[in-house]
Amino acid sequence: MTSSRTYAIRTYGCQMNVHDSERLSGLLEAAGYRRAPGDAGDEVDLVVFNTCAVRENADNRLYGNLGHLLPAKRRRDGMQIAVGGCLAQKDRDVIIEKAPWVDVVFGTHNLASLPVLLERARHNESAQVEIVEALQNFPSDLPSRRESPYSAWVSISVGCDNTCTFCIVPSLRGAETDRRPGDVLAEIEALVDSGVVEVTLLGQNVNSYGRSFGDKLAFGKLLRACGQIEGLDRVRFTSPHPRDFTDDVIDAMAETPNVCPQLHMPLQSGSDEMLRAMRRSYRQQRYLQIIETVRDRIPDAAITTDIIVGFPGETEADFEQTLEVVRLARFASAFTFQYSKRPGTPAATMPDQIPKAIVQERYERLVALQEEISAAQGRALIGTEVEVLVNATDGRKDADTGRVSGRSRDGRLVHVAVDRDAITVAPGDVLRSRVTYAAPHHLVADGPVIEHRRWRGSGSGNEAIAVASAAAPKLLSIGSRPPL
Repeated sequence: MTSSRTYAIRTYGCQMNVHDSERLSGLLEAAGYRRAPGDAGDEVDLVVFNTCAVRENADNRLYGNLGHLLPAKRRRDGMQIAVGGCLAQKDRDVIIEKAPWVDVVFGTHNLASLPVLLERARHNESAQVEIVEALQNFPSDLPSRRESPYSAWVSISVGCDNTCTFCIVPSLRGAETDRRPGDVLAEIEALVDSGVVEVTLLGQNVNSYGRSFGDKLAFGKLLRACGQIEGLDRVRFTSPHPRDFTDDVIDAMAETPNVCPQLHMPLQSGSDEMLRAMRRSYRQQRYLQIIETVRDRIPDAAITTDIIVGFPGETEADFEQTLEVVRLARFASAFTFQYSKRPGTPAATMPDQIPKAIVQERYERLVALQEEISAAQGRALIGTEVEVLVNATDGRKDADTGRVSGRSRDGRLVHVAVDRDAITVAPGDVLRSRVTYAAPHHLVADGPVIEHRRWRGSGSGNEAIAVASAAAPKLLSIGSRPPL
């Protein structure tokens, strides 16, 4: 029955959710579902919401979307709706109470249950809710339908042992559990054999990796081991925690050629008082020391961060400390957030919640400062060569000028002008060109193109999407793989 049923997955939140959605797609396709075309709208047999609980209004967004689907569900006999992810883990039976037309609710720990729960809901003609408290399968052990054939997410751990007062993730994804290094590397080798040239290692706190099996140096070792995989051109990771960021990891980054010169390290606040209230186990001086060491060992590293403005109790002096750290750290870019209450977190009930108008004013000052720094950093790159992995998801900057878009090794978005009469460029290809213009959030390289390396999987079609299981990844010989 499922062989003719179409599905669509709507993903909200972090990269871990994107990774989980790829696994959900793999599970559904292994069960016989077909992915609906992008223009299908609500004319789909199954809609899966993979939710995030980080934002204050995450539940309002979900219920609004569920309400939008109600007319389609009434109109389409047999249509099903499933809700998973962090909000499902948190709200459980509340979802069915507020939206009784939902067929399945499943949590962050039991992704693999979705096909069975859908079949059971259809057979029993009643909603199925299954939320488990402990991890049943690592997401990376499940089948996957990846969005990109040349770039992949690889989960090295799930859960988090930190207790930040603004974050609800640990209570929803559980304590940190690490995959064994051999399993991680076997998955990466299998991905590379399928044509992947770039992997991003995922974890709520990647540089505490190894805690589960008693090796505090495991993450640096893992980075170095990735450097031994022939055909793997780029390795990225997200996100580390300053508390666990050690010199051995910096050394591994500096000394492993395929580890990209990019570091995303959340600051959250430059005020020691606020960091203490946030229960962030580092202080301003320690954070800046890490930045200085990274810049000393990897001079061309692009360092990005997360910053929260208006945390409860933040004074003007506290905020000025954040601005000062931004000036000193000179981030390539920053993800800046106005504090909003996350139900279920200690910060939501703290006194001295900051008025919205003050938060907005501080936020605007922070953004203006960071835009100025980002623009200056970009201008410093004009005239330098840049290597760009063309990415279909970044789109084309300007069809009239023939530019294509992708990411440089340090993670910057770059729009590259291409003479389409001379070369044909496809996603997954690598272009080397020279930067001619810089804006705060992107670079332009109007060429000419100095080097063009085709994605090695282009012979079998760039549009092919891998559907494979990593449950028992096979160690493959990759020494004879043709170069890019």
